[in-house]
Amino acid sequence: MEKTNINIVNKRASYEYHILQKYTAGIQLLGTEIKSVRAGNVNLGDAFCFFINEELFIRGLHIGTYKQASFQNHEALRVRKILLKKTELRKLRVKAAEKGLTIIPLKMFISETGFAKIELAVAQGKKSYDKRESIKEKDLERERSRE
Repeated sequence: MEKTNINIVNKRASYEYHILQKYTAGIQLLGTEIKSVRAGNVNLGDAFCFFINEELFIRGLHIGTYKQASFQNHEALRVRKILLKKTELRKLRVKAAEKGLTIIPLKMFISETGFAKIELAVAQGKKSYDKRESIKEKDLERERSRE
């Protein structure tokens, strides 16, 4: 079996949010979805997590359709279940209930065992002046690397 490095990153996350805590979780996928993930057809840009009862779900995660699948293809924007331990779910539920905090995906990857994993973060939204500061820091870092 050929090992490929699939590492899909949410580039907007560090610009839009202050990252407070990170978690690595599994994600429940269908057969054609995992094939699309291995092909790299994933967009994490608008995705966010929410609780229904005691379970964590992700919405807005776009996994493109698998080209070789016929009528059995999946919906690209369906709601998917996040797989975590109960203790981690309780901690996340408390954090998500706090005002101003949300749970967002940072990156999606294939683990060494071949399972699709997603890195989640408890994050707080940045204000517009914070975003300008992060742009200034990136520009300064680029100038330092050029010298």
